[in-house]
Amino acid sequence: MRMSFNMKFNLGLNGVINTNAKMSRAQEQLTKQTRILTPADDPAASAKVLGLDQNLAQVEQYQKNSVLLKNNLALEETVLSNMRTSMDRARVLAIASGNGAYAEEDLRAVAAELRNIQVELLDLMNTKNAEGGYIFAGYQDKNTPYVFNPVSGNFEFEGDDGQKSLQISPTIALPGNDSGKFVFDDVSGRFKTTGTTISAGAATSASITVSNQSQFDTFYRSNYDNLNPANNEFNVVLTAPDAYEIQRNGASLVPPVTGTYNDGQPISFRGLSLTINGPAAPGQVDFSLAPPEKKNILNTLGDFITALEDPDLSPFRLNESILDSIEQITNAADKVDNFMANIGGRVNVLDSVFETNEDLTINNKSYRADLSEVDYAEAITEITKQEIALQAISATFTKVSGVSLFDFIR
Repeated sequence: MRMSFNMKFNLGLNGVINTNAKMSRAQEQLTKQTRILTPADDPAASAKVLGLDQNLAQVEQYQKNSVLLKNNLALEETVLSNMRTSMDRARVLAIASGNGAYAEEDLRAVAAELRNIQVELLDLMNTKNAEGGYIFAGYQDKNTPYVFNPVSGNFEFEGDDGQKSLQISPTIALPGNDSGKFVFDDVSGRFKTTGTTISAGAATSASITVSNQSQFDTFYRSNYDNLNPANNEFNVVLTAPDAYEIQRNGASLVPPVTGTYNDGQPISFRGLSLTINGPAAPGQVDFSLAPPEKKNILNTLGDFITALEDPDLSPFRLNESILDSIEQITNAADKVDNFMANIGGRVNVLDSVFETNEDLTINNKSYRADLSEVDYAEAITEITKQEIALQAISATFTKVSGVSLFDFIR
């Protein structure tokens, strides 16, 4: 075969270029720490690496969400814990105010401390997170959740019942806040009855009190009828010479509740104590189950402070106010405890999912390394091999390209 000068020159040059390209590719693999520089290098592995990269980025975002969520829950837990301490103090003061030895000045001192507690609770209920949003305002986190309405004289909730959730895994999203509507406003007040009414007969007076709150609460929950108010009406029917029967909306109870009537002696009924003064001639005294009431702790304390500062309040009304306050503060504290327990449950789930995501990240990175990472020893060996080959080809090309027919003639 006849070889021209151009063919000889191009063959040598191509050998140098190809060897240099192989060495450059090995160097680039070593620099970028990957054996897949383009999808053409390994199409199957390249597709898997792309999927793993997307998965790793997604898990990384889940982990960031988890950190943010845990910080928000920790803030809410701290706030609720501080509120719980203040509620305990308010309950102690409410119980102490029932001390018959307290003078008017003592009750006013209690009211002053309760007012400070009320201010502290208001501040905690309007706590902001690191982003500047109110943590108990629901979705409306730019609006102050609890504000005082001078017209009604009550603290009112201005947020909504939303919960902002963050995704911490493909299938799990946890709320990072709780609405004050459920934590503070959805708190039941003390179950009570209305006052008594003498509807027939010669009784001179009648009164009713809750003598056993726990027993009455059970009876109330089982018998209060929100759909038919008439079923909440009860009657003490007096018959001559000295008997009584308690009826519901004019009908006998099952089984019938009857007994002997004694003027001025209390009649016990489902945790209630009814006292009727007057003759037992045919007559009737009525009372009813008062509608359930829900109040937030701020209004509970406000009403109690008003009662303590009222010098004309009767001992009976003061005692009722004390009982109302103790029951509502206790219910509010229980509700706070429930939400703190709920937060603890969410944190446990959060920690578990976080650890699972960490394990998943490690596994995916390991699999990705197996698919794409360069073998350092192999890459260095390849660079050295191509460097030697390049030196040899360069030296050969120099000698061969320098040979001509005139050199042969000489």
